[in-house]
This record gives sequence, C-alpha cells and structure tokens, in this order.
Amino acid sequence: MDETDLCYTPAVELAGLIAAREISPVELTAAVLARIEALQPRLNAFITVAADSAMAEARAAEQAVIDGRPLGPLHGVPFSVKDLCNTAGVRTTFGSFGYEDNVPEADIVAVARLKAAGGIMVGKTTTPEFGHKPLTEAPLFGRTVNPWNTERTCGGSSGGAGAAVASGMAPLAVGTDGGGSIRIPAACCGLVGVKQTLGVVPHDQTPDVFGLLAYVGPMARTVADAALMLEVMAGPHRSDPHSLGRALSGLAAAGQPRGDMRGVRIGWRPFLGNDRIDGETLTLCETGVKALASIGAEVIDHEAAFTNTLPVWGPLTFSIWASRFGALEKRLGNRMSSSLRTWMAEGGKYSAIDVQDAMALRTRVFREVEAWFEDIDLLVTPTLSRPAIRADQD
Repeated sequence: MDETDLCYTPAVELAGLIAAREISPVELTAAVLARIEALQPRLNAFITVAADSAMAEARAAEQAVIDGRPLGPLHGVPFSVKDLCNTAGVRTTFGSFGYEDNVPEADIVAVARLKAAGGIMVGKTTTPEFGHKPLTEAPLFGRTVNPWNTERTCGGSSGGAGAAVASGMAPLAVGTDGGGSIRIPAACCGLVGVKQTLGVVPHDQTPDVFGLLAYVGPMARTVADAALMLEVMAGPHRSDPHSLGRALSGLAAAGQPRGDMRGVRIGWRPFLGNDRIDGETLTLCETGVKALASIGAEVIDHEAAFTNTLPVWGPLTFSIWASRFGALEKRLGNRMSSSLRTWMAEGGKYSAIDVQDAMALRTRVFREVEAWFEDIDLLVTPTLSRPAIRADQD
C-alpha cells in the first residue's frame, strides 16, 4: 500500500491492519505527516503540527503491537484536533494573537479518550478566532481553503479539520459545533460530521457548562469512522453534568454499513428557515433521499411549522462573546478579527431581558422540533443551501 492509499484508508480499516501487523503505526504516521508537509502550504489547515510527539507516540504504539499488548480501538490511528480544544503540551491558540503562545497542561476529556484508545495526535487545525464564523480565517494564521477547489471556502469554524480530513491529512478530526461549526465544513468538504446530542461527549473546557452552546464532535470521511470516533469520545464525566448518566454503547456497531431501513419513517424538507436553494444542491439531496427509500425507508414530505432561530442566536451568542472577550479586545485592538469585534459590539447592546427572552424562545423551538418526532424517526434536510462560497467572501 503506497502513502496515498494509506492516507485515504478509513480509520476502522487502519486499526484492523495495524492489529494484524500488516502496517505499522510508524509507517502510517510518517505518511500522514509527509502529506501534511506537502499540502499545508496550499491549504493552510494546521496552526501547529506536532510531528515530533506524533512520531514518538507512533514508535510507542508500534512497540505495543510487537509486545503483544492489548490494543485500543484506534491504536496507531492519526487524528487532528481543532485549535479551540486544549491539548497537553501542544499550544492551543483559539485562532487568536491573545493565546499565540498558550500551552495547556491537560487534554480535554474527548482528546484524552482518543489517546487512551490508541489514537495519535498529529496537530492542531485552524479555526476562525474563537470559532466565531463559518469561514476559516484569522489574523493569526491567514485563511484556510477548500481542498477540492482552493478558490472556495472549507467552511467553518472547524474548517481546518474539514480540509485536513478531506485531503488525507489524517482520517479523523476533533471539531466543535455551536451554530454549524462541524456540519458546515463537513458539507463544504464532503465529509461526515456529527453535532452530537447534549451530554453525549462531555465538554470540560467551556466556562459555562449550564448554558452550553458548543459541542465536541467527530469529523471523518465515512459514517463508520465517525461512529467509532464518537463511541470512543462518549460517556459520562464529572466535569459535565449533562453527561452524567449518559453511558452509551453500540455507536460504532450502528455505524457499520449493513442492514436496511425498513420500518424507518423519514421526513424530507428542502427548506428549514430559508426559502431559496441552489438547484444542483436540491437535486443531489433528492437523489440521496431516493437512495434511502430504495433500501426500505418510508419518505414523507415534512412541512410542520419551524420558528426561525436567528432571534435566539444573536442575543445568546453575541452577548457571550462580549462578556468573554471584551478585556482581550481592549488589549489586542485591531489584531482581533474585525467580524468578531463587530458582533461583540452588538452583543454588548442586548439587555438581560433580551437574553432571557432568547433563552425562552430556544426552549420553545426545542419543543416544537421534538414534536416532529412523534410522526417521523429522522429528518433529512440540506446542511447548506448552496455549494461552498468563495474563500474571500466577506
């Protein structure tokens, strides 16, 4: 198997090949690092490449195979981590000059679990400053582009993760998602991205766990890989009250490509808060829905009322940014992203009553959507209403 084949082999298969001693963790990690070195100048997907520590971990992983020790489900498999997530001994910048030299002492729970499962972290991927927008660019590192068309955006805010996985720079990536930050780059780059249900993957880094808006989740090239990664990261942890009592099993098995969809009712709606969609995007989504029907799903047009969520997003998110980053803005000035500063200024104008009203509306939207699932099992809708926009779009 040549280096390109290695870099595009699914994680599930790689773990099996390593366990069977058909490839080595050193060989695989070296191939991934070589690909990062070759593509980084074009795509700019990484803020930090942890080559030395990755190779040291690969050598240790190889020795474990040689010694016949028990191997984890991701033993020897490389992964990347979005640079909003703390990683022990490897800098975490949040895409900001304010944290350019920040080196955490500990991994977040999700990263620690991936390492415990045998995964090898190869580096930290790009994010807009504090993950604040759906394009990946920041004064600290510049702009990340789409590997399929470098004139287009890779999406955001987990855009570096999306570009890295799509271009073979490790089969798995840790992303985060509050308002689409995993799902948008997954759509732009042709990947599987999961914003998991609150509490499935514990979040021990957020300052306000009770008002949690950001979720840690997997990005991969296949459903099976994303499912395995999610299972490794999932499970209760005392740092996150939403995770307590949420011990889940069978996620990896559920992601395997077997069986059919007989008995599953799918609601299909091409519009969700929008009234326009690109024609080719619509056609491709309709083709996908027909494929689900061909393996037994019952597909019905879904037209239940949907309350637009923008009145929730502004007061909650912009006020959080104004609170958390106001002091940093005073220190950085125009070294902070102009779009983030604009939204922080807007966030400072909301009153406490505005925020409370938004929280109440959020609950109403949740109950409205949950009611849909009295009649359907799944909802299918386009992630984005058009292909990836130009990378230089404001």
